[in-house]
Formats: sequence, structure tokens, C-alpha cells
Amino acid sequence: MLWGGHTGGLELRKRASGAMALRGRFPYGKRAVLSDGGRTGRPRKEAIAPRAFAYRVERPEEDIHLLVGHSYDRPLASRGAGTLTLADSDDALTFEALITEEMQEVSYVRDFLNAFAAGLIMGISPGFRLPPKRAVPNPEKIEDEGHDPENGMHNAIIRTVLAALLYELSVVTRPAYPEAQIEARNWQETDAGLIVPQNPLNRWRL
Repeated sequence: MLWGGHTGGLELRKRASGAMALRGRFPYGKRAVLSDGGRTGRPRKEAIAPRAFAYRVERPEEDIHLLVGHSYDRPLASRGAGTLTLADSDDALTFEALITEEMQEVSYVRDFLNAFAAGLIMGISPGFRLPPKRAVPNPEKIEDEGHDPENGMHNAIIRTVLAALLYELSVVTRPAYPEAQIEARNWQETDAGLIVPQNPLNRWRL
């Protein structure tokens, strides 16, 4: 299993039913530094091409999970359970997960919600595999970044994932892509049944 990562954006809302709706997005086309190359190697960077996850995302019968830290022992939602919806575009893969009241009573879910509220859950990381060559001859592209130190180019190896089989998305504390922001909102229900922000929007920029 391969893992990517991006801070993207995470938003948590409490519904009138008591369930928590967690929304997030994984932007396409952003480069992540996987390795600085150490003392003798070349830096390695990775990017996920637009709609690279389309094969499984566009097939609702394919189950995809939302996990905590890439652990199938700590699920939050899944398409198979009817608690995870996905939407793909050229810009990003977005999702909405419904965390039921029953799931909110589970210890690791409480831990996640508390860590999220404290600003410690910083992003989204997809778990995927490259398709076999017989199905997709060229699922990835490897190229040289070039040498232009003044603009941050140091002959890095750039790997662009063109097609991948997405199995899960995870909420993580330290994603690979550092440049985006994460958003969190606390919501409350009014007497009229509306869900509104309890506190101003909090933002953390990495």
C-alpha cells in the first residue's frame, strides 16, 4: 500500500440528529517532498494527477474506508456502510463522512475528535496501490525536476501518479504536503433547529 498526504481541508459539523459530519478534500497536482536525498542521494517528490483515483471512486460498489492513521482497526466511516460519500473533480477528491452517535462512543473515535478539536489532526492521506501493468501500462510518470537552486529546484526525481487504486483515506497528524490550510468549526443547534458556528472559524497554517 502506498500513502500520499495533504493538509487539504477538514471541517466537522454536528447535525441535529447528533451525528458528526466530517468533510475534507485532497487537492490534486500538489507536490510533496518524500525525501531530501540525504547527503548523497537526490531529493524525491511526488504528485497525484487530477482524477488519478477515478477507477474505484467512480464505482460505488467498490468499498472505500475513512480511517484514523491508515489503521483498518480504527475506521470512522465507509462507503459500504453508507456513511462515506466521495466526489471527484479535476481539482480535488472531496468526501463527507457521517460519524454516528454510536461511533462517537468508541474510544479511538473520541480520541480523534478531541485531537481534531485541539488542532492536532493536520490533514488527509490516501492509501492506494498502482494498478497492474496489464491493466494500465503507464500508471506513473518519472521525470527530472531540473537544476535551478534559486527557485528551489535541485535535480529532484519527480514521480507523478497518473492512475491508482484508492482503498482508503486517512486523517493524519503529519501529512506529506505542507502548504495548504486546515479548517475546523464548532457547531451548535439553535432553538429553530439550525446548525450554526459556536465559535469563529479557526485556521492553522503550516
